[in-house]
Parts: sequence; C-alpha cells; structure tokens
Amino acid sequence: MYLLLVEDDLGLGNVLLKILSRTYRVDWVRNLASAKRHFQAAHYDLILLDLGLPDGDGIDWLLQLRQDNAEQPVLILSARDGLDDRVQGLDTGADDYLVKPFEPEELQARIRVLLRRHNGRTQDMQSFGALRYDQKLDQFTLYDEALSLPQKEAQLLLMLLQAGGNKVHRERLLQRIYGLGNESESNTLDVHIYALRKLVGKERIETVRGFGYRLVEL
Repeated sequence: MYLLLVEDDLGLGNVLLKILSRTYRVDWVRNLASAKRHFQAAHYDLILLDLGLPDGDGIDWLLQLRQDNAEQPVLILSARDGLDDRVQGLDTGADDYLVKPFEPEELQARIRVLLRRHNGRTQDMQSFGALRYDQKLDQFTLYDEALSLPQKEAQLLLMLLQAGGNKVHRERLLQRIYGLGNESESNTLDVHIYALRKLVGKERIETVRGFGYRLVEL
C-alpha cells in the first residue's frame, strides 16, 4: 500500500515516516504544492493530511480532491480539536479525523480500518460503457468480447477505466507503467496510447490537451 503523508512539522513527519515505512510505502511532503505534484505523479491508496500548511489550508485541497472525484481515503491529522473543525473536515470529504497529539498505535489502527473499508468497496467488476474489467479473472471485455492486451496497455486502460471518464494526467499514467522517478521519455506514453486505441477504438480514448487522457463513452 502506498501512502501520501502531508505534514509540515519536521519532528512529527520524521517520526511518522519511520513508523509507517515499516508497513507501507510512504511519500512525505511538507506543503500543498508538493502534495499536489506527488498526487498527480503517483497512485496513492491513502492520504494523511495536515490542515495548517505553510502555503494554504489542507481543507481547500481536500475539497478540490472530492470535486475531482478522487476516491482515495483521506485521514486528517490536525491540532484543530474543536467540534466545528472536526465536522467541517468530515463534511468536506475526509474519511476520518485524528486530533494531535495522538498515539502511533491509534493512527495505525485507523489506517488499517480505512484501507479495509476502501478495499471492500472495490468491485470485482468495473465498467464504463461497453468496456468492462473483471478483477477476479483479470480480463477486459468490449461488447462482451475478450480483449488481449499487452501488460502496459492493460495498466493504462485500467487506470483510465477507474477514473470513470474523468481526465487522468500524463504523469500519473507514466507512473503507473514505469514507476515514480523513472526517466522514461514522455512520448513513450503516446506510443502505448496509440497501441491501446487500435485495440479499443480511437474515439474511445480522448486526448485532453496540456493534461492527459480520458475515456469517452460511445
């Protein structure tokens, strides 16, 4: 599981990184600008979000995530302990709210609960228009006909399918097939998209200029 920790406090961030890295893969950033860049470039399973950050309020980014239909669970970690603050965080889209200071054991337990809950919501069958993916069989079908896809094309199609017609940034797609920090040329993504279009239909994958790609329901 891959976590994004957004925490500006150097001491707390180091402690959490050390503890959580024993169980999960963790990226730690200390401001909203870095959080947004990392989120665009990787596919995280859960976000740990501080609110009072040097370049803005985490609540604003949380609202943006939910407006963009991001489905990752978000656990707020904040010293704001007022009832209104907690209600606002949950109403804005947080899946849980943990007030600082807290015990590491409680944080880890809450993370486990959120990951179980989120994974439990994952359906065995995902679909978008005539395109379907059976998770149990690891099989794509189009108009009920099985598709035979190379590995990287299958990874790209699954990410686009999971976005449900929302646009997906090029960097996130590259991260899915090559990994974070890989120096592969951006045009290699275009090669795989071209091959994928030949398999599922050119019009089914739309180019979003200056951003990336999205699926279109035909």
